[in-house]
Amino acid sequence: MSNPYVPLLVLMGVAAVLALGGVGASWIIGPRRYNRAKLEAYECGIDPTPHAVGGGRFPIKYYLVAMTFIIFDIEVVFMYPWAVAFGQLGLFGVVSMLTFLTLITVPFVYEWRRGGFEWD
Repeated sequence: MSNPYVPLLVLMGVAAVLALGGVGASWIIGPRRYNRAKLEAYECGIDPTPHAVGGGRFPIKYYLVAMTFIIFDIEVVFMYPWAVAFGQLGLFGVVSMLTFLTLITVPFVYEWRRGGFEWD
């Protein structure tokens, strides 16, 4: 009897060899002609602007927008399978989705309180 995980381990080994082999080959074969233009940051064809005073910190609104995206993305990812299997889940499915929506509301309210929806 052979172990049922052997094909999975072989596949993972092949994937690792291909990934590392591609990175290694590009490092060995790739050209190394660096100039000033290649080493500069690229900003849509415009010369890069200097960093902001204070180390270039992002405003909190940037993170709040990212948090909003993650909240709604996770919500949709879990609600699609729930909606498809709604008939088979019964009361357990309704209670579990209400619990999930209640837990998802916590970061949403946090963001609302922090002013994430006020675009001044």
